[in-house]
Amino acid sequence: QVQLAESGGGSVQTGGSLRLSCTVSEISTSSDALGWYRQAPGKQRELAAVLSSGGKTIYADSVKGRFTISRANANHMIYLQMSSLKPEDTAVYYCYYQTPWGNVYWGQGTQVTVSS
Repeated sequence: QVQLAESGGGSVQTGGSLRLSCTVSEISTSSDALGWYRQAPGKQRELAAVLSSGGKTIYADSVKGRFTISRANANHMIYLQMSSLKPEDTAVYYCYYQTPWGNVYWGQGTQVTVSS
């Protein structure tokens, strides 16, 4: 059972930056995928950024140019660097990890609040 734990959320003002981190208990070095989703109050969970196997990145249009996803296999970490934050970025952010065998695991989420 792969376990994920997010950290780094908090409250910032518009234009600020935060870096979210996610620790993954087991991480592969190939044919996996990882990413960040977010869920704002009253809305469905939506993709923010994905890093697929082979290194391809996918970002939601709303975060392109402001968010950067990365991974560090050596210490089992997934990161989401967020800059130029806007109030509409306020949400609970969840990291996820898909193993090479297709199993998907989620973290518990970390709150990000951006005030105007």
